[in-house]
Amino acid sequence: MKRSDFKGVLGEKQVDLFKLENANGAKASITNYGGRLVELLVPDRSDNFGNIVVGYSSMEEFMDKPERYFGAIIGRYANRIANGRFSIEDKTYTLNTNDGVHHLHGGPGGFHRVVWGANQIDDQTLSLSYRSPDGEEGYPGNLGIGVRYKLTDDNELKVSYKAESDQKTILNLTSHPYFNLNGSSGGSTAYSHHLKINADKYTPIDEGLIPTGKLVGVEETPFDFRESKSIDSAYDPHHPQIQNADGFDHNFVLNKNSGEDPTLAASVYEPKGGRQLDIYTTEPGLQFYACSDPVEGIQSAICLEPQHYPDSPNQPEFPSVVIDAFQPFRSETIYRFTCN
Repeated sequence: MKRSDFKGVLGEKQVDLFKLENANGAKASITNYGGRLVELLVPDRSDNFGNIVVGYSSMEEFMDKPERYFGAIIGRYANRIANGRFSIEDKTYTLNTNDGVHHLHGGPGGFHRVVWGANQIDDQTLSLSYRSPDGEEGYPGNLGIGVRYKLTDDNELKVSYKAESDQKTILNLTSHPYFNLNGSSGGSTAYSHHLKINADKYTPIDEGLIPTGKLVGVEETPFDFRESKSIDSAYDPHHPQIQNADGFDHNFVLNKNSGEDPTLAASVYEPKGGRQLDIYTTEPGLQFYACSDPVEGIQSAICLEPQHYPDSPNQPEFPSVVIDAFQPFRSETIYRFTCN
């Protein structure tokens, strides 16, 4: 990626591209427009480095297609909130809607469209910050957010989140990279990737992609990725849940270890080049989304988004996403890359 393609001014704030590189030659490029990971170069088994995230190559392209979330930090609420409404202590809040009648990924002016403050700490670490004012997109509370990207010498990209609000509010943050481990310039499908998800249950959805509130076992369904298998082999076009989402776009209930350390959420293996991605997270859920033709020249890509469950504010049986005033919020996701 060229830094010059991301340099500019938006709303009197400077937009730029920041490059991280570790001792092994792995590289990550991140723009503070939306906090987006726009390039991630990791080796295959032949030690060939390729960009394995899919998206655009300039700020202008991202601005021209604001509904695309390639590589962005998502908030205040990742995924959907039914009818753009939720309540805290009997007070109802109405959010901006951008997915029919529903609120998706923080709304039309979510974190994917703001310019984050940026401080490159060293060659391997970038710190981003944003202050979301009370009422932004309908959410209560002035919220301060910090996101840190760190590319370690173990070929891990660590994404650490922290936040604090001056009012009780809801919060659900994630990162939204689109992966194709064949390399984003190869044109190959991601559906041949072998996927394993550490989850015994998932949350079924209605035709509007809103969870029904049930937790259902994955056994004998297309969502049984407890053992590694190719994505295309699991796909069943006749299954009602696949029909509701027109494919895979579902939240998985992760099997969590005790304690607060990140635990394994999913593993993806690409047989041709041998790249493997293991995702560890402190979050309770993982949204798996598979899409065809995300950009010109790319057959398909997959998203694996660690987060809380969709529509949690309206689903009392789901883990809570409410944070109290001045209660520090922390979360971490680790993308670990190996090859064999």
